[in-house]
Amino acid sequence: MLRVLSAVRSQDIAIDLGTANTLVHVSGKGIVVDQPSVVAIRTGNGRREVIAVGHKAKSMVGRTPDTIETIRPLKDGVIADFVATEVMLRQFIGLSRGGLGLRRPRILICVPAGATPVERRAVYDTAMSAGARRVYLIAEPVAASLGAGLPVDDAVGSMVVDIGGGTTDIGVLSLGGVVQARSLRCAGNAMDEAIIRYVRRRHQLLIGEANAERIKIEAGTAMAIDNGADTEINIRGRDLRSGRPKSVTLGPHDIAEALEPSIDQIAEFIQRALEELPAEISADVCERGIHLTGGGALLERLDDELERRIGVAFHIPEDPMQCVVKGTAAVLEEFGEREHLLIRP
Repeated sequence: MLRVLSAVRSQDIAIDLGTANTLVHVSGKGIVVDQPSVVAIRTGNGRREVIAVGHKAKSMVGRTPDTIETIRPLKDGVIADFVATEVMLRQFIGLSRGGLGLRRPRILICVPAGATPVERRAVYDTAMSAGARRVYLIAEPVAASLGAGLPVDDAVGSMVVDIGGGTTDIGVLSLGGVVQARSLRCAGNAMDEAIIRYVRRRHQLLIGEANAERIKIEAGTAMAIDNGADTEINIRGRDLRSGRPKSVTLGPHDIAEALEPSIDQIAEFIQRALEELPAEISADVCERGIHLTGGGALLERLDDELERRIGVAFHIPEDPMQCVVKGTAAVLEEFGEREHLLIRP
């Protein structure tokens, strides 16, 4: 009987529902799902049918016939397609539970700090429709602070900047409470779009979203340094003038130039947040530094470039992409002590 009760309790689920990727953590099991937030839909006879989600759907991006479309059901960290998001969540929850499902799970799910009440309610309703017993919400930067191991319960200000796919979120915590939480809708996807625009403008070459993301991951840098290293990348696309296939080579200076407008926005966002903090907490942050989490933290030399612009040290924790979901799981495990960090749907 005790084992059965333990199995029931183990169904609590923490979800980092991101624009680019969705991570699912199950109590007692750890992270069991880490897949792209992509859905493939077949349309015909006035119907829409979801045929793939996650990795399988992402492999179809840019390669589908007219009857199939691949979409990201979340935009800027919030739900843009309710039906597709519900199907995606239902499948990910099913994968995480392994088909045991003795009772519907209790779910804690992340939303951007700047999500509106309507956007938060959409996440809540979608998670309930996907099979949850109870749904709770938490702001992404608050979860990231816990997942990064910051001393949020101490009488000292701790600041985290979480750069995801759709939003850059800032969270400042002290004495176990939230001092500041805000969002900027400029992050990883905006960087991909900036690369596409740069290649089109500079080389008259048309490339797709997947190619731009590959460039960012394989050769992206926020600060071009001539150190003799071979960081060039060859890309292929369609020449906008001739319509023929064409190849060009991008170096670190090209990519740093392409990403500069996005980094400008993020740096200004962080600077404004620092200026609006209480004096003592601002002093704590300047002394202890700012922690970078999310997939954007993996951009080469981003921490150095932000430090150069803002004048505050930046630190990248281990596994920055998992900080949000790990922090969300920590709140579930200490629910009684952390319940005040939740936000209303």
